[in-house]
Formats: sequence, structure tokens, C-alpha cells
Amino acid sequence: MDTSQLVSNQRSYFSRGDTLNVDFRRQQLEQLYSVVDRRSDDIAVALRKDLGKGTFEAYSTEIGFSLRSIRKAARSVARWSRPRRVGQSLFVFPSVNRIYREPYGVTLVIGPFNYPFQLVIEPLIGAIAGGNTCVVKPSEQAPHTASVLSQLLSETFPSEYVVAVEGGKEVTADLLENQFDYIFFTGSARVGKVIAEAAGRNLTPLTLELGGKAPAIVDRTANLPAAARKIVWGKFLNAGQNCGAPDYVLVEDTVHDEFVEQLCRATTQFYGEDPSSCPDYGRIATSVHWDRLDDLLTSARNRIVHGGASNRDELYIAPTILDHVEWGDQVMEGEIFGPILPVLRYRRSEFQRDVVDAVNAGEKPLALYIFAADRSLIRQVLRQISFGGGCINDTIMQFSHPGLPFGGVGNSGMGAYHGRHSFDTFTHAKSVLSHLPGQEMPLVYPPQGDGYKTRIIRRLLR
Repeated sequence: MDTSQLVSNQRSYFSRGDTLNVDFRRQQLEQLYSVVDRRSDDIAVALRKDLGKGTFEAYSTEIGFSLRSIRKAARSVARWSRPRRVGQSLFVFPSVNRIYREPYGVTLVIGPFNYPFQLVIEPLIGAIAGGNTCVVKPSEQAPHTASVLSQLLSETFPSEYVVAVEGGKEVTADLLENQFDYIFFTGSARVGKVIAEAAGRNLTPLTLELGGKAPAIVDRTANLPAAARKIVWGKFLNAGQNCGAPDYVLVEDTVHDEFVEQLCRATTQFYGEDPSSCPDYGRIATSVHWDRLDDLLTSARNRIVHGGASNRDELYIAPTILDHVEWGDQVMEGEIFGPILPVLRYRRSEFQRDVVDAVNAGEKPLALYIFAADRSLIRQVLRQISFGGGCINDTIMQFSHPGLPFGGVGNSGMGAYHGRHSFDTFTHAKSVLSHLPGQEMPLVYPPQGDGYKTRIIRRLLR
């Protein structure tokens, strides 16, 4: 595929002005909703083939999640698009001041393999609602989902408006040789740096949704059984392949033993004695990722207290809990991104050193979870640790609220989206101040000197 011609065609289409019409955008979102709803069974089958996702998980975290977002955007795009009035400023009084949301133009969305449908559709919703055209690059590591995505987009939109481009790294590299007006990437920090470098060549604005080692902190005041269930669910959802999943647990030493027992109990309760036969438990996306995770398992064999089984032919790794883990262990070196949950302990008397300083010593995580009833401890964590977003007494759920921006900070990403925030991400805030035709401010005109005009300006701008 000639990507330069593709981008050129989209730029010509955008210049026609059709996408500036808010009714047009709403209609396109409604068409997207219709085709996703109609093809939901095909999408679910593709997700099962690529990642072993069960029907409930496929619908709740990918298909239904996307449908809800599309419906919300279609109903709200007219309101989001209205110019916003801004109050007066004495220095330019009287004036009419508005902020207009303006589409960037031709956009590029590069999706990941772990949520290969939802994490493409979500930013696409923002691109369409914002009045842009969009080139979508789904992950080649989820080929069945990429194929369905390509089909449903091609049967819904002309390629000069929205199109999916399938292929491997070379296709992504080819796309990045073109000048886009906005780039949205979801994936690893390593690849994110490559995307940022490519965007920098043309000073293209971008959003990077990356990841990191998200801690789950469990205090003695927590409801331990509930905390264990929520952490197990959040960690092993999608076989741990979730950028916001709890990467490891920091549990207070006085409740450590009891909590580890609760983790093991919850894992068996959710997935049975043999998770490989559980229809609700997924698989690792590729053999490359399986090998990396298997190396981590091998390095931590003496830490395993639950799970540990694996099968390369089936790309299966059991939900695994590691105990007595140390910060220097291999499993703590980088984001795990798989179904391996290390447990570390801390002393309450050394909370600043064992938790706050230890977490802050690494890169800023995309998420953080704290389980506690002690409000002062919760305030300390929120105040002293920087992270993209998180939950108090839950995991993952912050990503599901359309009113909360989803995004990282530092090495876990830049920019945010979901709901209105997706629209804002894919539009430029254009500020316009309006004066009457004959309205002037002689004060600012030369000659000025250091006389009465200077005295007046000093008073106005104090």
C-alpha cells in the first residue's frame, strides 16, 4: 500500500470541510456504533483466537466498552463542539472571548495487541468526534482482530476518511515517514520513544499511552478478602496483559501471611484448580511474550506460592503468585505485563522508606492502587507518589469511567483520553478575542515613554 498516497487522499478529503459539520460527525459515530454492534460476534471470535478471551471479558472490556463510548460521543459531540465563552479581562475590556475546538486534520492511531479492538476504537471515537480523518494501524500481533477491524471500517467509511492499514513494523515505519497532524500511540515505553522521535521530525503533537510497574498497596486497615479478590481480578484479567494492571503488591508485614492466603484463595475461586481449562482465563498473545514471561518464572521458581504452570504450545501461563520477593529480583526490574504477581512486604513504621521512597525510586507508573481505611495514609500516598491514575480500595475501574481522563505521566505516557477528554485530545483549543470594529485602546500605541501611560499600565497589570 502506498501510504503517502493514502495520507494525501485523506488530506484532500479533510480540506473539503465535510468533517467540520457536527451533524456529519454524529452520523459517522452512529454508523460506527451500528457496525460494531452488528459485527460483535465476529469481534468476539477474533479476540478469542488472538488472546483466548472469554465471551464476558471480550464484551465487557472491548466490545461493550467501545459501544458505550461511541453512544456517549454521538450524544455529546454537539455540546462538546460549541464555542466556550470566557470571562472579561480588565486590560482588554470590553471584549467577547471564546475558545473554539478545531480539528487537527489527518490523524494516525497506532494500536496495541493486548486490547486490540477497544484501544483502537477509543481514540478513533475522539478523532471522529473532533472532526478529523484517521488512519488506523492495528497491532499485527493480534491478526484476527486486526482483520475484523479492517473489514468493519472499510465497509463503513471511505478510505479517504477512515481506514485501517494492516501489517508489521515496516508498515508502521512507513506510515511514520508521512506528515500527520496528530499521532496517538498505545504500547511500550521503548516503542513510544521511537514514535515520539518520528513525530518530532515534523513537530507533530501526539499522545503516548504507555505503562509501567503499577503498585497495589495493602494496609492493615484494609478489608483483606475484598482487597485480595479485587487485586486478583485486576491482575489476571486478560492474563495480566493490561498496562494498568497491578504489577506487584506491597502489603504491611503484620497482615502479610493472611493476605497471601487470601490471594491464593481468590485465584482458585476465580479460575479453579486448573486455570488452563477455565473458559474465563486468557492466553499470552505471542510466543515472544510467552518466552519473556517464562524467563521471569524461571528466575523466581523459589518464590512461587501459587500457580507456576506453563505450556508454550498453548501460550499458557497459569495465574502465579510470588512471595518473599525482593526489590532486586529480576521480576521487579521492569513491567511484567503478564499473569505473575510478586508480593513484597513493608513495615508501617517505615512506610515512607519502604513504600513511598521505593515506588518513587522507579519510573512514574500508569496506575496505583491503595487498599486502606486509614484516610491519612491514603492522603500521604496521593500527595507523595506521582502516577497516571488509580483507585482507592479497587483496581482497574478508573479506566471504565468516561468522565475520568486515562493517561500516564513521565515514562508511563503523555496526554489523556476517554469521553470528553478524547474529543479534547483530538482538537486544538483556538482562542479568539473579539472587539467592535471601531474599538481601540490608545494607551498601548506609541509614543509611550515613562509618563502617564506607564503609570496607568502599572496600575492595570498589578
